[in-house]
Amino acid sequence: MKKHIVFLLFIAFITKIQAQNNSGNVELETTLISPKKITKLSEGSYLIDFGKAFFGTVQLESKKAQNDSLVFHLGEKLDNQNKVDRNPGGTIRYQKVVLNGLSANKNNTLTLSPDKRNTSGAAILLPESIGVIMPFRYCEIENLNIPIEEIQFSQKAIHNRFNDNASDFTSSNKVLDSIWDLCKHTIKATSFTGYYVDGDRERIPYEADAYINQLSHYSVDSVYTIGRRTNEYFIDNPTWPTEWLLHTVLMFYTDYMYTGDLTPLEEHYENLKLKTLMDLEREDGLISSSSPNLNRELIKRLGFKKPDTKIKDIIDWPPAQKDTGWKLATAEGERDGYEIVPVNTVVNSFYYYNLKLMTEIAGFLDKKEDVIFFKNKAAAVKNVINTKLFDAEKGYYIDGENSTHASLHGNMLPLAFDLVPDEHIKSVTSFVKTRGMACSVYGAQYLLEGLFKNGEAQYGFDLITETEGDRNWWNMIEVGATMTMEAWDVKYKPNSDWNHAWGTAPLNIITRYMWGVKPKTAGFKIAEIKPQLAELSHTTIKVPTKNGIISGTYEKDEKSELYTIEIPEGITAEFTLPSNQKKGLLNGKKIKNNKTVIILNSGINKIQLKQ
Repeated sequence: MKKHIVFLLFIAFITKIQAQNNSGNVELETTLISPKKITKLSEGSYLIDFGKAFFGTVQLESKKAQNDSLVFHLGEKLDNQNKVDRNPGGTIRYQKVVLNGLSANKNNTLTLSPDKRNTSGAAILLPESIGVIMPFRYCEIENLNIPIEEIQFSQKAIHNRFNDNASDFTSSNKVLDSIWDLCKHTIKATSFTGYYVDGDRERIPYEADAYINQLSHYSVDSVYTIGRRTNEYFIDNPTWPTEWLLHTVLMFYTDYMYTGDLTPLEEHYENLKLKTLMDLEREDGLISSSSPNLNRELIKRLGFKKPDTKIKDIIDWPPAQKDTGWKLATAEGERDGYEIVPVNTVVNSFYYYNLKLMTEIAGFLDKKEDVIFFKNKAAAVKNVINTKLFDAEKGYYIDGENSTHASLHGNMLPLAFDLVPDEHIKSVTSFVKTRGMACSVYGAQYLLEGLFKNGEAQYGFDLITETEGDRNWWNMIEVGATMTMEAWDVKYKPNSDWNHAWGTAPLNIITRYMWGVKPKTAGFKIAEIKPQLAELSHTTIKVPTKNGIISGTYEKDEKSELYTIEIPEGITAEFTLPSNQKKGLLNGKKIKNNKTVIILNSGINKIQLKQ
């Protein structure tokens, strides 16, 4: 019979590392994590479960010495024999380490072998003082000749400074709670380079990955340095997909709204204008990566070191099986059969949103002429998209100019970016709902945003909490991942990993759209709270801001709903009442019937709504 030794999870911060990597100063922390469970597999062989995967290595201290070598197997995944999987597939990590004996009464740290791809080239390199690390949850040990009780094992985890207590979420739906926890842990654990990187396979920042990472990180912590450092990185280190370049303005805008610091916008305003790709406009205002204007000179101005870099539309990733040679579970990849024509709806939806945000950014910087310029340009592009790329007969968007195909992507992005005229929202959302989750974990960010912004909160909630099939976040938990995965499953992307923060859309959607807590004005001087809690009967949340934590509780019964919202000093909040509410009280006083938004001041606010 197997012997089980169970430990409570114990976390202690022991070291702060101020060091320099290949892109500047970073402040990383080391946390020692004790095992949650140790299982005896056979004589001298044990499985150590640390509970969750982190990037790091194993540290052990023994009261007794062992002269014989010990064999360690570190990994993210178990096989069906309850051992560390030696062949986990994809880029799910495993490594074997041999320790030539064990000294008594001293720290012994496992020395790992570096992966060539993620420790060279464009990868963000770790400070030498940290050494080589890998993501792992499990440690299997063989040939242990001394009692395991004599050894203290620790998962030596590396991560950026992170305040675990700054945020929290609970609800009446335990699947939703588990997914939020999965996403929050991902944000902390993937911060190990001090930048928003795309996962362990490459350890390179990519704009789209970084934007979703930023939205989720800023939703759970108010330590904004990693986001700002990553934004700066992209000024001189852009990546090749057209839409990834078009995320740059989104990241700088989001940072300003949360921090209230204009400095990055002032310093990089001209570069942000360039990153809108308005140089690729044709006469009617739409852009195309096939434009002759995308020449070597422009590519260099955009920040690329190689002027022959090919900038291509990506739509979603991975593409169709025929384009990659991979054997995929869905032959069309994650693009829902998207027809990539030169002037397409996805790219121009991103372009419109860039122009819309640049209108605001110009206003923040008091550039009055630019406000008019970008406002007029955005209006013109919106009109052309809705004239040339919308099928009025069918009531939804086609993939692009002269295309005969309509996809999820070509419709969810116009919804997410406020492109859809009011009279067409119903038909567009109806089409989107016929497609299900026909996009990647990255695309899910915009699918969910589009749904919550356009009256489809319950359907968005259903997608997040889906437990059937494998194209959902519950599947990530079921297969054993403790961070969000790069793809819904390895079968949808054969080289995918188990540590990709671009899969954390549910976290920022819960905070920013389900509870609806966002900055309305820069620096959270005024907060926006617009709950869309779908079928939840109770829920609590803590949202960090630079001025303190906004906390909320919600209770619903057959007769009424009660919100209790605590606003920190220095913030007021605009609370949007549900459209179906009939009678309500704010702190015991009647809310006027024609009110749609009420003001919450600092302190505790109680909002009682009658059903």
